[in-house]
Amino acid sequence: MHQRGYCLAGLALAAFLSLGAFATADSPATPAAAVQQLLTKELAGVPGKEVLMVTVTYPPGGASPSHRHDAQVFVYVLEGELIMQVQGGPKVTLRPGDTFYESPTDIHAVSANASQTAPAKFLVFILKEKGAPSTRPATP
Repeated sequence: MHQRGYCLAGLALAAFLSLGAFATADSPATPAAAVQQLLTKELAGVPGKEVLMVTVTYPPGGASPSHRHDAQVFVYVLEGELIMQVQGGPKVTLRPGDTFYESPTDIHAVSANASQTAPAKFLVFILKEKGAPSTRPATP
């Protein structure tokens, strides 16, 4: 990948990481998520699109604030249990092997570790516009 690609991937990862922690009523800040970038790649035959692949690990009690991706997002749970919900959809608990999908118009209202004692880890594929941020805060 050329230098510009690394820069864009770094910006996308920074945007995703910026949503890693938020304040709750129970504590001043929820522990931040650990995000590991695995791949950023332009899609052959699909001009203007790229895929970003990351793993996200929520520590016990970890969560992300409400956000959106403006992209196709595919989640696969590797370890632990997650609570996920898109605005207007049902809240679901996911376990290893379970999947979750977000459309480009979804607001990801709930993304949290279901456990206060064990971490949760998931794999995320984001199909997005080339150079666009992977994540941004949801606006009311």
